[in-house]
Parts: sequence; structure tokens; C-alpha cells
Amino acid sequence: MILNQQHEVRLALRPLESFLRRVQRELGLKPSGMTVCLVSAAGMARLNQNFRRKQGPTDVLSFPTAAKQKPVRFRHRLHVTNSGRHEYLGDIAISPATARRYAKKQERPLASELRVLILHGVLHLLGYDHETDHGQMDRIERKLRKRFGLS
Repeated sequence: MILNQQHEVRLALRPLESFLRRVQRELGLKPSGMTVCLVSAAGMARLNQNFRRKQGPTDVLSFPTAAKQKPVRFRHRLHVTNSGRHEYLGDIAISPATARRYAKKQERPLASELRVLILHGVLHLLGYDHETDHGQMDRIERKLRKRFGLS
């Protein structure tokens, strides 16, 4: 489910919801396993300060329901082997205004950037952490981006 709680950036939600369902289906995740909330830049800055002690907005934050967990294992073809581990994986917050700035820097459409952020957030909910895993999350994310047609 995607909730739009911001009014800074006009978005078509249906394509994003469709992409989220595709990711969930192809990775073997429960359709009700997460919520994506689109928030304002100011709202994201508050979340970033409160939960990461960092100032300013960021593009995506993930809030897994399970405390620090080992990343799920992917079977051949990048399908989660133990998707039933947690009924509800958690929440993903995305700031479309911040994503729009990053999309311009990367010279990619905002719609693509938002899909990349959804995928990135899902990987965090599955226990991956690119800041500590020595490139494991980045490798999986690159494979999944290719699979989902994202640059």
C-alpha cells in the first residue's frame, strides 16, 4: 500500500502501486507486508533527525518491524527463501521532493527514481544495510534493478 501524505510533488500513484505489487510478487513477499508513505521534505527531515540524528531531508528511510535482523537469503532467480519470517515487514518513507532533486542530478525521470527508492526501501526491510554489509546490498540491488528495468 502506498499512502500519499505530501502535496509538494504531484504524482500518479497507480503506477507506483503496481510496481510495489510486482516487487512483492516477484520476490515472494506478502502483499500486505509493508506500507510506503510519501512524505513532505519537512516531514522527512523530522524523521531523519528523530531516527538517524541527521539534519535535513533524505530521499528514503525504512522502518523494519524486526529489530536488527540478518538479511533474508535469496534463492536462485532472486526470490526470498523465507518470506514468511515476518507477517508485516515494516514501513518505508519516501520524500518525492528530495527524490526529484536526486533524479535531476542522476538525469533520470522522477518515476524511475521513485521505483528505485521503493526497491531500496524493500531491501532495507529485508535486513540489508549498505552502510555495513561490504557491498552485499548494492550487488543485490543492481541485479534487481536490472530485473525490474531500472537504471
